[in-house]
Formats: sequence, C-alpha cells, structure tokens
Amino acid sequence: MAVVEVKLPPLGDDAGEEARVSFWYVEAGEHVEKDDDLVQMITDKATFDVPSPVEGRIVNLVADEDEEIKVGQVLCRIETEKG
Repeated sequence: MAVVEVKLPPLGDDAGEEARVSFWYVEAGEHVEKDDDLVQMITDKATFDVPSPVEGRIVNLVADEDEEIKVGQVLCRIETEKG
C-alpha cells in the first residue's frame, strides 16, 4: 500500500499563491474513487474543487475548513492499494 499526499495545485498566474478551504466533501476513513471531488477551495477570484488523484481510503484531512492553504501544501492523505 502507498499513501498519496493531495496538495493544493497551482492556481494560475493571476490567482495568487493560496486558497481557503470552503468545505470537505469527504471524511477520514471514507473510500474515494479517482476524480471524486475531495474539497472545495476559494480564492479571491474563483471557487473550485480539488479531485482525488487516486482511488483509496482517506487517511486524514490535514487542512481544516476556513484554513488558508498555500500552493503545494498538503490538503489530505489517501491510502491506495496501488504502489
């Protein structure tokens, strides 16, 4: 098994370097499929969802709702069967 860290992706040239966690669609222990929406993020210019890059089980949510997260910071960890 492997643990995948889901990080805040680059937001684009004019969107800044951080976003706020609006709300989580998932909870720790929940199974997710690849491309399932995990979390809704908000910037000054946009609201967007971060999808799961893999199928697996949510190990933990690192970022809290209403927390400001910088690009590249870990949002959550997913344990996957595939290494």
